[in-house]
Amino acid sequence: MDGELELLTAFAEELGSQLIHFIPRDNVVQRAEINKKTVIEYESDCDQADEYRALAKNIDGNEMFVIPKPMSQDRLEKMMMEFGILEAA
Repeated sequence: MDGELELLTAFAEELGSQLIHFIPRDNVVQRAEINKKTVIEYESDCDQADEYRALAKNIDGNEMFVIPKPMSQDRLEKMMMEFGILEAA
């Protein structure tokens, strides 16, 4: 989805949190699922496997511990419209 990283970053900030790691979409995920394996089991040297390793490292090294603040449904819908995901009725 176009602008997905930007939307997720804005969403996390709106909640008073952070996006620890963005995992791009990759078709290897579906191929691994079809073979009933994780991506790392299926193709351990692929870029997507490296993304999961980076995510684990970022989670382990995270020091920003917060309790996210709630977002209203109206604000969520407004954000989705701002990023072109939801059209105004």
